[in-house]
Amino acid sequence: MKYKIINKTKGICIAQNGHEASTFFERLLGLMFRASISSDAALIFHNVNSIHMFFMRFPIDVIYLNRDNKVLKIKHSLRPWRMSSCMRAKATIELPSRKTQETATEIGDTLEFIEE
Repeated sequence: MKYKIINKTKGICIAQNGHEASTFFERLLGLMFRASISSDAALIFHNVNSIHMFFMRFPIDVIYLNRDNKVLKIKHSLRPWRMSSCMRAKATIELPSRKTQETATEIGDTLEFIEE
């Protein structure tokens, strides 16, 4: 599924082309082995509270959400070959590096997913 991701708290679009990783292989591969991620793209993982950056070629921003889509944690510019987690998270969003800073997304903001 494709989504537009909006920061409802700030009234800012975070990603025009959010893609839900819903199949086993989409969840397994994520962004691994890709050369980059488009500036308006995001990858959404439901029921995921940790990620790894093994076999990644570029840094990304990671947003962890609770069940109400409230931002619990943000990891800025997570580099390849690192890991990150937020045990209370119910969803994880992977974005281009610095996207959370560009959109002023902060802990406590509420996000909305609009199905496209």
